[in-house]
Amino acid sequence: MKILFVHNNFPAQFGPVARALARDPEVELAAIGSMTSRAIQGVDLVKYRMPPGDVSQTHPFARRFDVECRRAEQVLYGLSSLIASGFVPDIIVAHPGWGETLPLRSAFPRAQFLLYCEFFYGTDGRDVGFDPEFPSTGLDGDVALKLKNAATLLALSDCDRALSPTRWQRATFPKHFQSKIDVIHEGVDTDVARPNSEASFDLGSGKRLTRADQVVTFVARNLEPMRGYHVFMRTLPEILARLPAAHVLVIGGDGTSYGARPPEGETWKSIFLSEVADKIDHARVHFTGRLPHRQFIRALQISSAHVYLTYPFVLSWSVLEAMSCGCIVIGSDTPPVRELIDGNNGILVPFFDRREIADRIVEAVTDGRKFHAMRRHARQYVLDRYDSERVGVPRTLELLRACMGWRDAGGSAAATAGAALKLPSVAAR
Repeated sequence: MKILFVHNNFPAQFGPVARALARDPEVELAAIGSMTSRAIQGVDLVKYRMPPGDVSQTHPFARRFDVECRRAEQVLYGLSSLIASGFVPDIIVAHPGWGETLPLRSAFPRAQFLLYCEFFYGTDGRDVGFDPEFPSTGLDGDVALKLKNAATLLALSDCDRALSPTRWQRATFPKHFQSKIDVIHEGVDTDVARPNSEASFDLGSGKRLTRADQVVTFVARNLEPMRGYHVFMRTLPEILARLPAAHVLVIGGDGTSYGARPPEGETWKSIFLSEVADKIDHARVHFTGRLPHRQFIRALQISSAHVYLTYPFVLSWSVLEAMSCGCIVIGSDTPPVRELIDGNNGILVPFFDRREIADRIVEAVTDGRKFHAMRRHARQYVLDRYDSERVGVPRTLELLRACMGWRDAGGSAAATAGAALKLPSVAAR
C-alpha cells in the first residue's frame, strides 16, 4: 500500500493519520509540500521551492489561479521524482487550497483521490461581509472571491471522496458535492492538552502565573480581525477595570493569516493596541507572540477564562485544545463555534457584544467554582468527539480503507492492497 500526502504545510491536518500509518510496515508513505513543510519519521518528504513570479500583467481576477498554476508546476516536478523512484500511490490525500492538486489526477489516473475540504469561499453567511467594519469590496470583490474556489472546484471534480472537519465547513461547499464529503475532524492530542493544576506560566523577570492567579487568555495564530482580535482589544479596558488583579495573555503573531491586510507598514496588532493604549494597564497585558506548543498548553492550563472569537470561518485547533485542558471557553456565537459549544461545555456570546463578552469573562474569573462542571464537560466533549488517536485517526483510516475497497471493486491492479490497511490498535480511554 502506497499513500501520498500533498499539503503546502505538511503535516498540518494530516499529521495524526500520517504518524499512525507510519507505524504500519505494510504501508509506504510519501509527501509533497513547500519549504515550510516538516518531515515525519517514516514519510518520504519531497519539498518544492516556489520561484519568484510576476503576476502584475495577469488579470486581477486570475492572479491567484496564476500563482496556483505555478505551484502546481513545482508539484509536478516533485511527482516526477517520486515516479522515477518507483513510488506510484494507491491513495492520494491532498488539500486543494494552494493549487497543488491540479496535476494529481493526470499524474496518477488510477489512484484513489481523497480531498481535504477545509473551506469554500462565499459571500453569504461566511467571513466576507460578516463584519461591517470590513465590508466586501463590491461586485469586483465578489467575483475575485468566487474565483478563489477555482482550484478547489477542479479538485472536487477529480476526487473520489473527501472529508471536512466540521458539519458547518462541509455545508460551505456546493450542495451537489456534499455527498462526496464525510465529516471527520483530525482531532487534537488530548494526552498533551489536559488539565494540570500544577501548571505555571513564566512571564519573565521572575514572575510566574499559576491557577491561583486570575488569568484571561486569548489565542489566534495571528492577531487579526478574522479571529476577533479587534473586538477583544476593545473589551480589554472594561475587563481590566472590573478585574483589578487579573492578567491577560494575548497569544499570537503579528502577521495576517486570513482576511484583509492592514495598511502598509502597520499590523492589526499595533492598530488595535494603539486604539486602547491609554485605557489599559500595560503591566497586566502580556503579548507573548507565538509560543512553542508545550508553553501554549501551559497557558491554557492556568487560564481562568479563555476567549475564542471568530468570523464564520474554519474552526481553530486552539479552541479544542482549550476545552481539552478544561478551560472555561467564552466563544463567539458564530456557526463553527455553535457546532462545538452547547452551553454545558462552554459559553456562547455575540461576536460584537463587548459588554456581554466582558460580563461572561468577569463571571468566569470571579466565580470559578460555579463552572467546575463546565470544565469537566468541556474536556469530556473533546475526548468523545475530537481526540485524534481515539476518534480522528480511526475514522480517517476507515475512510482510507473504504477508498481501497472501492478501487479494488473497480479492477485495480492492487487487488489485495486494501487488506493491508489495518486500523492500528487504539488504547482504551
